[in-house]
Amino acid sequence: MDLRSLPTSLNSSDRCNERRKIIERELGADLGALKIDPNKLGSAEENNCEQMFGHVPIPVGLAGPLKIYFNGRSGDSKIADENATNIFLPLATTEAALVASVNRGCKALTLSGGVTTRSIYHGMTRSLAFRIPDSGFRNFIETINKLKPEWMKIGESTSSHLKIINYYIDECDNHLFVTINCDTDEAMGMNMVTIAAQAIGEWIEAHIPELEFITVAGNVDSDKKPSKRTHDLGRGYEVFAEAELSEEVIKDVLHTTPYSLLTTAQAKLESGSKVAESIGSNLQAANIIAALYLATGQDAAHVVEGSMADTTITDVAEDRYLPLRISVRCPAILVGVRGGGTQLPAQSQCLQLLTKPINQLTNQPINLHLAEIIGAAVLAGEISLLAAQATHTLAKSHKSLARNSKELERPQFFKPKS
Repeated sequence: MDLRSLPTSLNSSDRCNERRKIIERELGADLGALKIDPNKLGSAEENNCEQMFGHVPIPVGLAGPLKIYFNGRSGDSKIADENATNIFLPLATTEAALVASVNRGCKALTLSGGVTTRSIYHGMTRSLAFRIPDSGFRNFIETINKLKPEWMKIGESTSSHLKIINYYIDECDNHLFVTINCDTDEAMGMNMVTIAAQAIGEWIEAHIPELEFITVAGNVDSDKKPSKRTHDLGRGYEVFAEAELSEEVIKDVLHTTPYSLLTTAQAKLESGSKVAESIGSNLQAANIIAALYLATGQDAAHVVEGSMADTTITDVAEDRYLPLRISVRCPAILVGVRGGGTQLPAQSQCLQLLTKPINQLTNQPINLHLAEIIGAAVLAGEISLLAAQATHTLAKSHKSLARNSKELERPQFFKPKS
């Protein structure tokens, strides 16, 4: 099936539709629902997807408002409200009850005074792998450290938007790993760092002949994979979000009690996660991260790293359950506001919806605020689901909101060739 030899006179949408017709003809498939709308294509066919023949719309629901105090800018006085920002969340999902759940969490957190967030930027990482002779690890490490100014300059020369923050070296068997942490400006930066790492690897191999450059991605960076290293050290933005819940909100919005929330959290987040030996202990962090990543054009595969969040809930004062403090640590939120899918029409508008209220907030990077929004949204999803489990209403809500739960006619995927 040749999807490349198309007339050069065709524009992007025509090329997509022509490929779709070829696939339908060759495979006997009905793919009419994937037909491209030229007004919604943007630059996807040229920049984001090879052999593109259609697009799959994903429903987007709105949750909020969610009151957020960015960078820990909260307080007890009225002045504190000037530091708060109300955010609305566009959530791309096909899971019934998710938007409703997050919306309830937003209401509970906002009525309780809002969410306080802060973050640490670790940069985007890549780990270069080298093979070395049977001995001499220390000598090679010393040489790499000595040559640091030269190879860092080579890496940074690949992009005016990249700055190497730091690096660390690991050894295992007969392999040496050099992991670089890079500031990638407003982009998430995975491609940028990969290009820089390739240049560095080639330079090191040329100047230290005993080292054989094996790969630009040696898995120490754990890109798009869960790892204890990422969980413990962080990658991209490490985000912290916390809030205190009032007795009134717990009763009237979450329809439960502090005791039920605490005991459910103890069983699920502590004991259950311990039995499973989970990397990260949370309720549904991946749900919210995935929904926001998809809506704003982020790399959805990085949800894997975002899923390693840790959620805790405690009573604020000894010997009483009111109020409760709930917090979440997301060790790896990997986001950008330029590049990738962020420039596509729908994703760009969702990104604007999220970030417009904070564009003039501070002189800090918009990426930082986007990461902290995601952390706060995760917290909203966590408290709502915890309440649903504490009150045994999780199954009921899915049953009532999944309106298409009745038996559906089996779809006809393929049609006979004419």
